[in-house]
Amino acid sequence: LCLGTVRHGFPYKPTCLAFDPVQKILAIGSRTGGIRILGRPGVDCYSQHESGAAVLQLQFLINEGALVTACADDTLHLWNLRQRRPAILHSLKFNRERITFCHLPFQSKWLYVGTERGNTHIVNVESFVLSGYVIMWNKAIELATKAHPGPVVHLSDSPKDECKLLIGFESGTVVQWDLRAKKVDFRIYYDEAIHSVSWHHEGKQFMCSHSDGSLTMWNLRNTARPIQITYPHGKILKEGRKESCKPILKVEYKTSRNSEPYIIFSGGLSYDKVGGRRPTLTIMHGKAVTVLEMDHPIVEFLVLCDTPYSNEIQDPYAVVLLLEKDFIMVDLTQRNFPIFENPYPMDIHESPVTCTAYFAECPPDIIPVLYSVGAKQKKTGYSHKEWPVSGGTWTLVGGFLTLQMLYKLKTSKVFENPNAGEGRAVELVEEDPYAIQMVSWCPQSRLFCVVGISAHVILYRFSKHEANTEIVSLEVRLQFDSEDVISPSETENNPCFSDPSSHSPQMSGSPGNNSQDSLHYLKVKNRPVRMPPGYQAELVVQLQWVDREPPQQITSLDINSAYGLLAFGSCNGLVMVDYIQKTILMCVSTLDLYGAADPYQRLTRSPRKNRQSTSEFCMRSLSHFYSDSKKRIRTSYQSNSLSPPLSLSPSPSSSLCLSVSLCMCVSCKAESRENSFSRSRSSSVSSIDRDTKEAVTTLQFGESYGRKADSLPTACLWVGTSLGVVLLLPISIPTEKERLEEPVTMGPSGTILMLKGSVLCFSFLDCGGTLIQSPYEVWQEPEDPDEPRRRKLVNLSPLSSQEACGDGHLAVVCSEKQAKVILMPTQAVLFTHNVTESSFLLRADVVSVCNSVCLACFCANGHVMTLRFTVCLSLHDNTLHPATLAE
Repeated sequence: LCLGTVRHGFPYKPTCLAFDPVQKILAIGSRTGGIRILGRPGVDCYSQHESGAAVLQLQFLINEGALVTACADDTLHLWNLRQRRPAILHSLKFNRERITFCHLPFQSKWLYVGTERGNTHIVNVESFVLSGYVIMWNKAIELATKAHPGPVVHLSDSPKDECKLLIGFESGTVVQWDLRAKKVDFRIYYDEAIHSVSWHHEGKQFMCSHSDGSLTMWNLRNTARPIQITYPHGKILKEGRKESCKPILKVEYKTSRNSEPYIIFSGGLSYDKVGGRRPTLTIMHGKAVTVLEMDHPIVEFLVLCDTPYSNEIQDPYAVVLLLEKDFIMVDLTQRNFPIFENPYPMDIHESPVTCTAYFAECPPDIIPVLYSVGAKQKKTGYSHKEWPVSGGTWTLVGGFLTLQMLYKLKTSKVFENPNAGEGRAVELVEEDPYAIQMVSWCPQSRLFCVVGISAHVILYRFSKHEANTEIVSLEVRLQFDSEDVISPSETENNPCFSDPSSHSPQMSGSPGNNSQDSLHYLKVKNRPVRMPPGYQAELVVQLQWVDREPPQQITSLDINSAYGLLAFGSCNGLVMVDYIQKTILMCVSTLDLYGAADPYQRLTRSPRKNRQSTSEFCMRSLSHFYSDSKKRIRTSYQSNSLSPPLSLSPSPSSSLCLSVSLCMCVSCKAESRENSFSRSRSSSVSSIDRDTKEAVTTLQFGESYGRKADSLPTACLWVGTSLGVVLLLPISIPTEKERLEEPVTMGPSGTILMLKGSVLCFSFLDCGGTLIQSPYEVWQEPEDPDEPRRRKLVNLSPLSSQEACGDGHLAVVCSEKQAKVILMPTQAVLFTHNVTESSFLLRADVVSVCNSVCLACFCANGHVMTLRFTVCLSLHDNTLHPATLAE
């Protein structure tokens, strides 16, 4: 069931911009055929051309609730904006000529369309058909001139007479055409190509911008030569030649009632200047010249004026700039030209998105708190005036969702600025060493954990008070002496026993070790850091570089506020940190987690090959990994026929929940067959399980039974690996009084079960099928920051919600290929379902939808599957019997 696409953020690949000065609404066109209409904060509309052709130009029918779009497929569309969902009223296709420029005068019914051949057509806007009036290029120029003037790059009506049409050709020719007399009033020839033209409001002179970075002023009394030629950013060199400048792509010449005229243009900087590499907007006001540097290339800009009439004094008050990845509005009425604070939710595209996470059923006070703290993060230097775009009355139209940013956190403030002289370190890291790979957030305790691409973990704690403290830094050396190739054992009962001592990783001797092996590209600040109210960095854990090689990236993360523990895994092993005592509890390889029950054979390879393989894999970001995977997936699934899809039927309890029957599997023989499967996978799958060590792919803290003989649940860590193995680590947590002094201990682990493919997620249910939430700490902060913080814990153990169902709970485990439900503490597999055979899952999670527990799966072939199961278990003579199974 598809309910439509909801969009948020900056328009993808914008191409053009338009503004209605009366209704005060903006329109942005995109390369994919989309149109986004913006008004007052909260007014946001999105529409899409069915053809998907890029939108080249937009023209409002000012104060009429209509919009004309010119697309790259040489089609004109007339949109009606006076209805809830904007729709196309008329379309006009140009079959023989390509559209290059359009102009629609205010309160006119004629749309002027310039083409690549140099001709100008006139369209009746009311009927949206060609009028038959065509200004041919050979009639516009002199008959003696045989050279083609080039495409039409500008069209505008004279402010003095609307029947006078100014036509600008790319070659540098400008013609004024008398529409009544059907003849040329004057012709202007210039050596440099023209990019734009702008009239003075009196209609006696106009200004042109050129490809050599010059501006020319022309007077209608004498069109033989320009009355003024200026190079705003070019100088005359000692040799007498002019400095080479970039083209001025657009110029706006606007008069002001109480001051000098404004000349605003983009481009024109010298090629030789250092600053010339960045996109700029120049504002010339009298003798003052202000150059505004932009972070992204300028796509289009408009000057907003008080009047829509071109023959009145313009009095500009703002400049709207559409950049490739940003949207800026400059206030022209204040000194230093400050920018307006953008009220639209476009902040998400300030940098490429690398990680997203969704959290539901958060505490009711968390949003007001984040909003209150985030409101204090406002930058200074914004204009004090209200946002000029104030039109529109509708909200949430056309499938566009308005989201509000509550809080912003920059992880780079934890580290010192990278030193360009690091040499090897600088060469090996990604472009952005602060890029975020994954996050873990506990809304109840307000703890926030971030994993960076440079193999670091940052723990943030929320505080309402400003702090000035040092950030604790721990270093972990997670490295092996040799690499292992993993292959399935020939029989389940004859595992290969390995010497764990040869595979154990090494830990650094102490935090802040300055030895050569503890090289870090990012260095944590070793001085007190002032932190404003909000999320404040408390702890940083970094994986060390070994032999000047970067560590492998972190692949999994989980944090539990009730236990005070943080765990993360990589391709080398598992690390567990006690963030209360600021100590590393465990740093072991994945192989050591098995003990003497390793189900796989490990064949040693050359250490040199290991080093190369490790280095190559660890420097691949997750974004690159998924990008390469998708390319292989697309190629693989286009060439091979897919197996028949799963039989899905609508659930009677929810229209959003689809059900599929899960096969019963309780016999020991069935479980043995599942454990002896073939390890082959599609070629689309990453080679993580063939070319590198066994990676820890998912972690989950929770109350469970660490051993089959346990009668009471205890703190445990569930570990899933890239080979489909599920491990369970029981944890002994000291009492709250002894928590600061006594160490946390862990018992021996063991293999719980094996699945096909890499393990993706864990979830726990009671025997009634209700989700069990992990224990957590309730956030509370003393009024005095110097007072010790008291912890208030909420422990939701399996026993608290199933007195009627008896002891034990259900664990749902999902991998790339399979989903299994096991009963704890007996570790019996109750249900097994092969989710997909021809593809594999990229993401899976157990969610609650309409009082029904579902397993939601996102498949690599683009399918989204939701598996619903309802199990009723009865207890009789201490024996578990399945009663019903929903389909």
